[in-house]
Amino acid sequence: MGLAFALCAWGGLTLSAQDAASAAEEAAVAAQEMAENGDDTLAGEPEADGGGGIDKADTAWIMAATALVLFMTIPGLSLFYGGLVRSKNVLSVLMHCFFITCVMTIFWLVCGYSLALTEGNAFIGGLDRIFLKGLDPEAGDGIPESLLFMFQMTFVIITPALIVGAFCERMKFAAVVAFSLVWALLVYVPVCHMVWGPGGWLLEKGVIDLAGGIVVHITAGIAALVLCIKVGPRKGHLTEKMAPHNLPMCVMGTGMLWVGWFGFNGGSDLGASPDGVMAMLVTQVSAAIAAIVWTTIEWVKNGKPSVLGGVTGAIAGLAAITPASGEVGPVGALCIGTVSGIVCWYFSVVLKNKFRYDDSLDVFGVHGVGGFVGTILVAVFAAEQFGGMKDPSYSVGTQLGIQMLAAFGVAGYTFLVSVALAIVIEKTIGLRVEESDEREGLDVSEHGEQAYNN
Repeated sequence: MGLAFALCAWGGLTLSAQDAASAAEEAAVAAQEMAENGDDTLAGEPEADGGGGIDKADTAWIMAATALVLFMTIPGLSLFYGGLVRSKNVLSVLMHCFFITCVMTIFWLVCGYSLALTEGNAFIGGLDRIFLKGLDPEAGDGIPESLLFMFQMTFVIITPALIVGAFCERMKFAAVVAFSLVWALLVYVPVCHMVWGPGGWLLEKGVIDLAGGIVVHITAGIAALVLCIKVGPRKGHLTEKMAPHNLPMCVMGTGMLWVGWFGFNGGSDLGASPDGVMAMLVTQVSAAIAAIVWTTIEWVKNGKPSVLGGVTGAIAGLAAITPASGEVGPVGALCIGTVSGIVCWYFSVVLKNKFRYDDSLDVFGVHGVGGFVGTILVAVFAAEQFGGMKDPSYSVGTQLGIQMLAAFGVAGYTFLVSVALAIVIEKTIGLRVEESDEREGLDVSEHGEQAYNN
């Protein structure tokens, strides 16, 4: 019986060996045929899902990146801003970020995505995708179009949420919602289309803005400057102490923003690629060096390195590297981060106090100025001689002109629309709460709730 078993086992192994040899021969023949036909797909490599050009690896990464960018607003930005305001206004700021997330989601679904990122003219898209009608599951450049919609939705969510930091503690909730919605339609959508949309004016000119230095940070920064001046300073500004009520909350929010920024920049290549990895690397470097620079300036100037200075510097470095992350290398990131740490500190501390405008949480000084820094400097550090990704034929001078046109053109447009919109809202529903409500705190006066029971 043992002999029979041995014979059967020997026979099975022989057949398995023959099958393996046959399979190997078939694979070799198939590989030769693919090579002859110009097909470079490896034998045994997973094909795109459904045969429609959808790449599963890219799709998986952009799904994760989408979650990371949403994580930047809720809870990241919410906690960052919430920790910086006084305790009587913390719920108000959290509600601003939360509700803007909800409103922008529906706006993007109804018409925002269609007007921003479908074919139209040089300045605005069309209406082919309102309510996502006619959505093509295979028209997302390697990922489903529904995922492209979601990923870009997280950008339109965080942009008006950033503006909140400029007017917090004194603006009506209804005015915040109205401004955010109409501003997204009149400013964010056309700028997004011009920079990223098919046939967009600035895109056709060759502007560099991987993840939104222009679309997100410059637009938000300029609108923030307009609103903080139009609404006016907080009662007691420059005369009363208005220290952050919870710096640990602010630091936690900063950490969430920093981590989420890997999705913001690393996902904007819309694929799991070496370029995306480099975008993540330079994001880390720029944030780190900007935090070091800002902290060092305060250490030298004030004698102590502040926690608030460190986290603010990191955000400045993140904002500055955003437009450049797809085109610069580590050396460029070091330089851009260093410059942003210096310039954003100067705008947020020196110039703000000199001109006495109350940009409460330094939205203009950090995001607006940081966006400018990165948008301009990418023209220099994208060059091959500085470790950038451009080939030797690249012209720094030509690109610098394009970047300046985009930065100042978008800033001017955003300024004019934001001023007009602020005036209209002030004349209708009003921008600012009553002085008694401001003294009481917006948590109670606007929302009827308290974060802390004293």
